[in-house]
Amino acid sequence: MDEITAEYTTEQLSAPVTLRVRPRVTVACKTDLGRVRENNEDKFEYFLPEDEGTLASRGLVFLVCDGMGGHAAGQIASELTAKTFIDVYLNHPSSDSTVAMSGAVAAANRYVLDVARAVPSRRGMGTTLSALILLQDKAYTVQVGDSRVYRLRAGELAMLTQDHTYVEESIRMGIMTPEEALTHQYKHVLTRAVGTEDAVNPDVEAHDLEPGDLYLLCSDGLLNHVPDEQIADVMRNYNPSEIAWKLVGMALLGGGSDNTTVMVVRVDELLDC
Repeated sequence: MDEITAEYTTEQLSAPVTLRVRPRVTVACKTDLGRVRENNEDKFEYFLPEDEGTLASRGLVFLVCDGMGGHAAGQIASELTAKTFIDVYLNHPSSDSTVAMSGAVAAANRYVLDVARAVPSRRGMGTTLSALILLQDKAYTVQVGDSRVYRLRAGELAMLTQDHTYVEESIRMGIMTPEEALTHQYKHVLTRAVGTEDAVNPDVEAHDLEPGDLYLLCSDGLLNHVPDEQIADVMRNYNPSEIAWKLVGMALLGGGSDNTTVMVVRVDELLDC
């Protein structure tokens, strides 16, 4: 992708990174158009390298994007963002993986924005991005928008990302209560998205990683119809493929008002190298 130029730091990968811990995972994914939409603007991707160098410096990459924009532009935005994020992250010259994560978001943002400006029918398009990166003994989340990453550990469900929406940020500032947010007219208005502004600031956070951790990445098509308590119950009782199918099915039974995408990542082992 010669047209993509990330804002790299001058720091280069001066020495190979030693692989200390190799996560072994099981992955399952499912996406569905829903009962209302005419096209699927969601996109999921993952990249599982096998060579030790890439595993040591970049790890395992998983992401979900939920596009927005008319005339199928949201589908284009999510597609461009997913492939650009992974490509730039893997090939970024910085030895700091978090710098590479932020640089990959910046590159995707610039690419989507440039395409939207060049093609009139795609103006205003954008997308969320929720990524999970399992690197050595850490799990990193990269967040823009209101798709989500959850973790089930020892039977307890935790949301690892924060929604970038008007109502959620109002709740965090104490302007609005969670009860008021449920029915607010701006419930789905994003305050951050990839491709809608000249720059976007992603949340990049590190979490500890343990064997048995079960991660869920999802678009808000799931969250519109399936509450966290039901998500947790399904994740506690089924294997990754069953979880993906059951959660998408529950969203459809609940109304299927939007595209729904679910990715499940189970950490089977953390192998010492």
